[in-house]
Amino acid sequence: MTGPSTHHWFKSSYSGGSGTECVECTCIEGGILVRDSKREGGAVLVVKSPAWRNFIDAVTQRGLRGR
Repeated sequence: MTGPSTHHWFKSSYSGGSGTECVECTCIEGGILVRDSKREGGAVLVVKSPAWRNFIDAVTQRGLRGR
């Protein structure tokens, strides 16, 4: 999925303040789209709702620490 987007993208609250580590997401039916905010017309990662829920649950339970 590339090109202009009509989705309402929002930045992660954990993105770096320097502008070099930003991730944006938008909700779609059945999932979430994720992209690099510096490449608005670039590639988009599609994550289905159950996988996104598992990701959020894991981060919530274990925090953002590395394993």
